[in-house]
Amino acid sequence: MRLTITRPIEIPDPVKLERLRRAPEFGPRVLFFSGGSALKDTCRELVAFTRNSIHIITPFDSGGSSAILRQAFAMPAVGDIRNRLMALADQSLKGNPEIYDLFAHRLDKEASQDELGRELKSLAQGHHRLIRRVPDPMRKILRNHCSAFLDLMPAGFNLRGASVGNLVLTAGYLDSRRQFDSVIYLFSKLVEVQGVVRPVVNKNLHLAAQLKGGEVVIGQHLLTGKESPALTKRIEKLWLTHNLTDPTPATIAVRAKIAQRIEEAELICYPIGSFFSSLIANLLPSGVGRAVAANPCPKVYVPNSGGDPELVGYSLTDQVRILTGYLTADHERIQPAQVLGFVLVDSKNAVYPGGLDPGALRKLGVTVIDCPLVAKQSAPRLDAGLLARALASLA
Repeated sequence: MRLTITRPIEIPDPVKLERLRRAPEFGPRVLFFSGGSALKDTCRELVAFTRNSIHIITPFDSGGSSAILRQAFAMPAVGDIRNRLMALADQSLKGNPEIYDLFAHRLDKEASQDELGRELKSLAQGHHRLIRRVPDPMRKILRNHCSAFLDLMPAGFNLRGASVGNLVLTAGYLDSRRQFDSVIYLFSKLVEVQGVVRPVVNKNLHLAAQLKGGEVVIGQHLLTGKESPALTKRIEKLWLTHNLTDPTPATIAVRAKIAQRIEEAELICYPIGSFFSSLIANLLPSGVGRAVAANPCPKVYVPNSGGDPELVGYSLTDQVRILTGYLTADHERIQPAQVLGFVLVDSKNAVYPGGLDPGALRKLGVTVIDCPLVAKQSAPRLDAGLLARALASLA
């Protein structure tokens, strides 16, 4: 796997970036395996260079208000999908910033259930200040979905802290016979999403992990260090399971549509974010590794700078081994070089726990691309603009 170079390459590449900036509607199909909010700002920067990015998202979140929705409706998590749709929405269009504000609104965690029920009814009836700001016909569509959720909501449902965007998408999902494609299509058109967003699978599954020493934990919320204490033992194995009480592995394959998206990408990126619960989780369904290997395009890993609670005990070299290990496990004939060719780093400004060892990475068969990724204002984290320009240069 090689980048086709017709002139000396520079990262970032000002010539290529200017060409892409002039016609982002014809930009490259950059595919991300991700989840959560780590890539949100990068997505907003990337749309300046391409409106054709592809986002394969994890639907396995088991914490916060997503957990309540999943328990009530036995469904995949919609929060990360909502987050990415809004990050890619065209904010220049009338009505889109207003929909963004509505989707980002969370109901009060301290209010009574009666008060929260009245607020949701005011959204459905069109009286709420946030829904009044949205122009028609978008307002009518959103009101209908709020009303549908009220009809579907089981008795005793806990609305405290609920994301209005998640409630709207849940109503659309249930109304679409539990299919994500139609509801994502509707809202992508509604706010002119500049890219493609899809869950890796449309199944109600959870993450399970075995820690060093043999302990097994079930649930994404127990891995991230956000809603529970950070792990003190490293994760040694990750798999999917059907529920939060039984660690028996679940077998699931990606749909042909998702495999086709992967095979058509012009750059595959394993980006920043929670390493196991966002990145590796996307690679667990059968067929992902084979689709990646079948695509000859460049594949690049962008490691976190500044640390990740899920990576306790692991160096950057270890991360590359783990990443290629899960991808090649999909079929005995897949070779590491088919699924990863490059690692994008900033040796001068980034902070990589365990250190950066270019020699060890080269021995694993990957090429290290060293370029500015951390800005003064973002340190020690990667700067969204610098990362977007680097990826667009590589595509």
